[in-house]
Amino acid sequence: MPGLIDANAARRPDEAVVARKRDGVWEDVTASAFRSEVRAVTKGLIASGIRPGDRVAVMSRTRYEWTLLDFALWYAGAVSVPIYETSSAEQTAWILADSGAVGVVTENAERRALVESVRDRLPDLRRHWTLDPGAGNGGASGAGGETAEPPAIEALVRAGEDVGEAAPDRALETVGPDTPATIIYTSGTTGRPKGCVLTHGAFLADARGVVQVLGPLFRTGESSVLLFLPLAHVFARLVQVVAVLAPIKLGHAPDVKTLTDELASFRPTIVLGVPRVFEKVYNSARAKAREAGKGRIFDAAAATAIAHSRARDTAAGPGWGLRLRHALFDRLVYRKLRAVLGGRATHAISGGAALGERLGHFYRGIGFTVLEGYGLTETCAPTAVNPFDAPRIGTVGRPLPGTSVRIAEDGEVLLRGPHLFRGYWNNEAATAEAMTGDWYRTGDLGRLDADGYLRLTGRKKEILVTAGGKNVAPAVIEDGIRSHPLVAECMVVGDGRPFVAALITVDDEFLPRWAAEQGLGGLSPAELLEHPALRAELRTAVDRGNAAVSRAESVRAFHVLDHRFSEESGHLTPSMKLKRHVVARDFATEIDALYTS
Repeated sequence: MPGLIDANAARRPDEAVVARKRDGVWEDVTASAFRSEVRAVTKGLIASGIRPGDRVAVMSRTRYEWTLLDFALWYAGAVSVPIYETSSAEQTAWILADSGAVGVVTENAERRALVESVRDRLPDLRRHWTLDPGAGNGGASGAGGETAEPPAIEALVRAGEDVGEAAPDRALETVGPDTPATIIYTSGTTGRPKGCVLTHGAFLADARGVVQVLGPLFRTGESSVLLFLPLAHVFARLVQVVAVLAPIKLGHAPDVKTLTDELASFRPTIVLGVPRVFEKVYNSARAKAREAGKGRIFDAAAATAIAHSRARDTAAGPGWGLRLRHALFDRLVYRKLRAVLGGRATHAISGGAALGERLGHFYRGIGFTVLEGYGLTETCAPTAVNPFDAPRIGTVGRPLPGTSVRIAEDGEVLLRGPHLFRGYWNNEAATAEAMTGDWYRTGDLGRLDADGYLRLTGRKKEILVTAGGKNVAPAVIEDGIRSHPLVAECMVVGDGRPFVAALITVDDEFLPRWAAEQGLGGLSPAELLEHPALRAELRTAVDRGNAAVSRAESVRAFHVLDHRFSEESGHLTPSMKLKRHVVARDFATEIDALYTS
């Protein structure tokens, strides 16, 4: 992958390939300048004793320095090990120890202190750099009370000043297609996270497949992407490789709380996200319209967008009346929604979970097509994606060039191709269990249509079997319930029980708006959760979810929890997936009550 940096500098030295924010202003970094910075940091790594094959961890939010370090580590022949900056001391210690990391880069003093608190459990760890030593809540000094180093990039560049220009080239000669590029630890919905070993060849195969399928979206000199997903996640890591391969301009947004402002200032042509991001945009826009007394206009515009998108999939296409309404609402509503997403983007790529057909048609109807894809850490992110010129809403698209998808007899999705991981780090048993020959067993259930589009139907391990013997795929019902703006999360239960039920958490950002609309603004959140009007509204959400399934699979009862699931509470992974076994354990009393009341 470092060869991409060299190629861009040689072919397009003055092309802006990255943008970084300084003093609130976006500053372009050309291909030649970025290569120079990467090589300067690479020399610092070499001077610091980092050798080909060494593992070096990075624990930071998404920012320019993350990408700079990633390519510098690859240039040095090292293996980067991402750690979510929200990880606990225990999780951090496990990843650093299991990977045998000899170095770690933390973002600020607080994260530095967290690593130093477990330093005695990390015999392989020799070097610790910090990007912003003065930021955070913890002390910036290292173990033993020594004076803190300068910022990591500055320290590395300074350390490498006396290293010859030939040293990075010699290190790069050790890197080939089968060389490990990174070890990404799976989110760990059950048990200890496993380290997926992903090679340079696997990343490049996947990135080239994405560019081949979505090529017109990646126009050098015109296109840009703002990365706000965590770079500890494989989706974001693949995106940065795609951006450098294309190449298109890559920006970073560390704080999702200011994402709207960042989108407005950076104005990307492509937006990446997970379904919850697109749900939030829709729900917030609808809530603001209702507060301004324009709720009926927004709802009519949304219905028109969905109808227009659905009609585009028919032979006749949208009728003249629908086209007229669509044009009117484009001036009144749709343009404003596109502006929230930066104003220039016409397409988004969504992964991590199902978006749902309703939102898929809504976004395409407003002129902002969300292309759903599908992949896992073990596949370097996407293994299938919807083509930009032939998306099929409700599916996750077709296999990327060079990859294969097969459906096993029990409905499990099996994958094969050069983008597959090399195995789990130091865990041959888990690797063998995950493979059937050269096919990777995803644990997901799905089906392929006649044109090769893949539709996911659930998780194999999450299938519930009721006491009556009915198999239930939770994702279908949960997606429908969660589409209601009041619902933050939903988990369906019922394994071995007489019927299906659900645990629901309420979106605390939307709750006050809803309460004001209902004339209940004076009530506390606790009082609102018990109010009959809220229960009735949530019943509507449950009915919406039930509409997608048979009566035997439908939710008969639900319980509203008084707080949301979160990563901090231990109920969500960093990639926002439910830890079902943890939720079931922590709320066993509430679940039992659903069947005894």
